[in-house]
This record gives sequence, C-alpha cells and structure tokens, in this order.
Amino acid sequence: MGERLRDYWQLTKPRIIFLLLVTTAGAMWLAAGGKPDVGVFLTTLVTGAMAAGAANTINCLYDRDIDQVMARTQNRPIPAGRITPFQALAFALTLAVGALLLQGWRVNWTSAWLEWAGIAVYVLVYTHWLKRSSPQNIVIGGAAGAIPPLVGWAAVTGELSPCAWILFAIIFIWTPPHFWALALMLRDDYAQVGVPMLPVVAGAECTAQQILVYTLLLVPTSLLLVYPCGVVGGLYALMALILGGLFLYKVLRLFDQPQDTQRARGVFKYSIVYLLLLSVGMGLDRWSPVQNWQQWLVQKAQAFWG
Repeated sequence: MGERLRDYWQLTKPRIIFLLLVTTAGAMWLAAGGKPDVGVFLTTLVTGAMAAGAANTINCLYDRDIDQVMARTQNRPIPAGRITPFQALAFALTLAVGALLLQGWRVNWTSAWLEWAGIAVYVLVYTHWLKRSSPQNIVIGGAAGAIPPLVGWAAVTGELSPCAWILFAIIFIWTPPHFWALALMLRDDYAQVGVPMLPVVAGAECTAQQILVYTLLLVPTSLLLVYPCGVVGGLYALMALILGGLFLYKVLRLFDQPQDTQRARGVFKYSIVYLLLLSVGMGLDRWSPVQNWQQWLVQKAQAFWG
C-alpha cells in the first residue's frame, strides 16, 4: 500500500505543485492585505494542489510513450507498469472534480473555475497541442503555470484586478527562462523522442538569447506591483531588484557560454530560488510589523527632508 501511494504521489509531480502553491499563497496574501481568511487560505491551497496534481497526472498519462524511451523517466509509475492508464485517468478525474466542488463550495466559483482553466491550458494547450509541435510550447503553454496567482486573488476578492494580472505576467515571463534552462540540460533527451524544445530546434545560442530577453523583461515587470499597482512597498522593491540582478548575472554567464550545461543548471536552480524568494518578499512586505517599520522610515525621511 505504501508503494502504491508513493506511485500516485509521484504522478502528481509534487515539486512542481509546491512552487505553484507558493505563488497562489503570495497572491492571496497580497489580495487580503496581509490578513487572509484562514479557511479560504487553506482550502485554496488544498484544492490548488489537487487541481495541479490532476493536470500533472494527465500529463504523465499522455506522455507515457516518450517516458518509456527517455532514461530519466522510464521508472515513472505508468511506463514502469506500476499504475495502469485507466487508474491514472480515474485518479486525475477524482482530483479535478474534487478540487472544483470543494473550492466552489467553500470559497467561490470564480476561483474554482480558474483552477479548471489551469488544468485545461496545461492538458489541452501545452501537453496535447504545443509540446510536440512547436518550439514555443513553453511560452504559450506557460500560461497554465501563471494561473495559480489568479486563483489566489479571486479566492480572496471574487474577481480579477489589474494587480492579479501583473502577478500572472510575472510567472508567465519567468517560465521560459526557467524551462529553457532545463531544456538546455536535457537537449539530447528531448531530441531523442522528437520533442521540439527550443534548444533542439534552434540551438543553444538562440536559446540563451531568448532566456536573456525574457529575463530582461522579468525585472521591470516584477516592479509593477510597486508602481502603479501599489500593493507592495520598499522592502519588496529592494528584494525584487537584488533577486532580479542575480538572475540577470547568471543568465549573462550562460549567454557567454551557451553550451555549458553547468551554467544552464545554475540558471535553472536559481530560477526556482528567485520565484520562491520573490513570493516571500511579497508576504514580508505586507506583514504588519514590516509595514509599520516601513511607514516609520517614510515619516522619518519626510521629517528629515522637511
């Protein structure tokens, strides 16, 4: 039983889910001004995990043919024969329907249907349509990973404001540097199974150029939460500039030597740290003691400058 549970757990790709939940939590924290309702907060995280797990399970089901070929994926539950395709589909549908009903009942239907929109984009647009047909699969399909902040915002407010769409834009622009760095590391694997990731189709140099372009866009986009949105303040701005500067430094090193897989690995790993700490920065900035401290600093500065 323990082994079977681990197999189902593996189908959901929990490491990916954790990152999605961090962005969902950050959006809820901002939308609630640092004081989210505990019930709404926890329910949305649970249903968000269920919805993401459903999408990832369907992705594993759809990709079972190429997973049998790639060495790093051959031991996944479906290609290894530990979970049948029917069992995986039933598991995914249970998670998806459960997430929709629980979120709609306990929170609101706007956020519930947004969770299902995330599943639809990931399964239909990315997995079924783009992944095996276009080198821009990550760019367009990346919208699925940018939907969780919308879910978090709608869970608190029941609607989507411009600030929610800025959060969406941050994740949307962050996705290509993150996944293309991974694709540089696994270029041979993707080429083996005919998946047209950008490094396979256009080469490492072009991929590094595209990673640089998106990273340059990411830093100013992250600052839109400060102005004109105004939902965060100076602490977040400082963290966003420092984190963005480090991200750009690592990307420039990769741009200098696009064939260096260790530098690609460094960009990939740091991209995860970047998104985690940026979300933490949002939370800290809206934390009451930090808000009071920032207000005190502003008052002192105004008094000093008269």
